[in-house]
Amino acid sequence: MHRSDFTFELPDALIARYPLAERSASRLLCLDGDSGGFRHAAFRDLLGLLRPGDLLVFNQSRVMPARLFARKETGGQAEILVERLPAPTRALAHVRASKSPKPGGVLHLADGSAVRMAGREGDLFLLEADEPWQALMARLGEMPLPPYFGRAAEASDSERYQTVYARDAGSVAAPTAGLHFDQPLLDALRAHGVETAFVTLHVGAGTFQPVRADDIRDHVMHAEWLTVGADVVAAVQAAKARGGRVIAVGTTSVRALESAAWAGQGVDPEGWSLAAGFPAGSGDAAATLAPFAGDTRIFIAPGYRWQLIDALITNFHLPESTLLMLVSALAGREAVLAAYAEAVSARYRFFSYGDAMFVTRPGAGRES
Repeated sequence: MHRSDFTFELPDALIARYPLAERSASRLLCLDGDSGGFRHAAFRDLLGLLRPGDLLVFNQSRVMPARLFARKETGGQAEILVERLPAPTRALAHVRASKSPKPGGVLHLADGSAVRMAGREGDLFLLEADEPWQALMARLGEMPLPPYFGRAAEASDSERYQTVYARDAGSVAAPTAGLHFDQPLLDALRAHGVETAFVTLHVGAGTFQPVRADDIRDHVMHAEWLTVGADVVAAVQAAKARGGRVIAVGTTSVRALESAAWAGQGVDPEGWSLAAGFPAGSGDAAATLAPFAGDTRIFIAPGYRWQLIDALITNFHLPESTLLMLVSALAGREAVLAAYAEAVSARYRFFSYGDAMFVTRPGAGRES
């Protein structure tokens, strides 16, 4: 398939640059994977869309205040976006400056703290500090809002660009489908008999990397670190055994679960290549599912063989993005683009602070 197969027209006015006053007050477009039909709802209507025995899987990664500002020894300005922390005092980061810093060069942060350029790993700079980067970010960093916001982070973003259940710090972008959940809604879902489980996938800045290859098979995904624990494995297997659906909250939860499912069948999710074609599944991924921790480059696009996911709660994504391709793999490209056209016509709010979709996989939306 081609990148242009996933384009759509989006008026700039529909990009949500600020969140609603209440997390769960957003709209919800429901797309039935069996019929391709859609209907309009409110996010709080999710309570009526989920059944007792269903399992919601959330990504509990916490966004780091990963954007810092510095100056070079020559006086030039630089912007640092921390991507990973391989050690407490070492960071792999994107550095934007008029000229890239050289090995051994020093960047001075706003309070005078110095960080040294120790090398490179691909597009990332290895930066060393005299104190833990978590402390530097807590003192000097700001929330790394996506570029399409077109604004600097504000104090309110520290709370709103974070899920209410965020725990494990390591992301540079929020798992945004989870931003719609507040504690009263979570409590109501549990009282309704909906089970919950939590994975961790640290979202990297590469999530905003555009697909530049015309043939999407030539696109190489950025690596992201994830962990799926034994408790999640048990929850998924129990849900499948009782006939409940496994419903991912966000594309990052999808990528974590499906990566673990493939790893359980001997497929390395870090070595994933769409050019090589999709691997053949075992037919019972839940039975072979096992705890997993490691990197993934899994790229899910139409033609993908689903292993665990029955439905997805997700925001509206950028044109020609890998995230839109993932949603299209679940419910069909034409149905998804038709739903997007309806969302534009009905003036839904798009992207991180925008509205949401509830999408079912064909065959998975039927009653057990």
